[in-house]
Amino acid sequence: MTAEPVLQVRGLSKRFGALAVARAVDLDLAPGARLGLIGPNGAGKTTLINLLTGTLRADAGTVRLDGEEIGGLAPESRVHRGLVRTHQLNTLLPENTVADNVAVAIAERDRLAWRMFRYGAAWRRCCEEAQSWLAAVGLAGAGAQAVSRLPYGQQRLLEIAIALALRPRVLLLDEPAAGVPSGEAHAIHAITEQLPADIAVVMIEHDMDLVFRFAREITVLVAGAVLTSGPPAAIAADPEVRAVYLGRQAA
Repeated sequence: MTAEPVLQVRGLSKRFGALAVARAVDLDLAPGARLGLIGPNGAGKTTLINLLTGTLRADAGTVRLDGEEIGGLAPESRVHRGLVRTHQLNTLLPENTVADNVAVAIAERDRLAWRMFRYGAAWRRCCEEAQSWLAAVGLAGAGAQAVSRLPYGQQRLLEIAIALALRPRVLLLDEPAAGVPSGEAHAIHAITEQLPADIAVVMIEHDMDLVFRFAREITVLVAGAVLTSGPPAAIAADPEVRAVYLGRQAA
């Protein structure tokens, strides 16, 4: 019996004047899915993530999370329902400690006024939980450091720790390895492969090795529309996909 989709998108569309950046996109994401979202530059990948998370408002279409329409909700409300993202460019608090960055996210998740309780028992609980999420991404020893002093690859791992601390049902990873030196990228690969099995994950990534290792299904976007979807082997062998994306990437 096929599981009901945790995320279901139908007819999602967006225009900026004459430019269509999302064209009737349909997407079904089962619990625990591992979906790679690829396409040439300008295909609309990050735009789609922005539409899903509410950063952009769609012109048409529906977004359902666990069967409930969330298209009218603000971004923070979607996070509280379990739709969480990381960003292509990180949005960390650089002068705060690594642990504080995660603890703030936990406090926001639990709707605590963390600034008021900064030195109270509730904040201490947030800090204790933060340590467990840091350990989950290999940053157990870095909690006391200022984020600005972390190597960039570890900053990307910190973003994943923050996202996991928000307890997502669906996690959207927007180029988690972007800008990471090749010598540090292996840690990103390892953590994405160890993400909890019950979380549905969508990954946008230009690193084809990472996408094809991670994904069980791949969706190809071109000019804001879905060109095709399928398992990685079928996508890699598809001549149309190779012509519009993979071939161009290799050129």
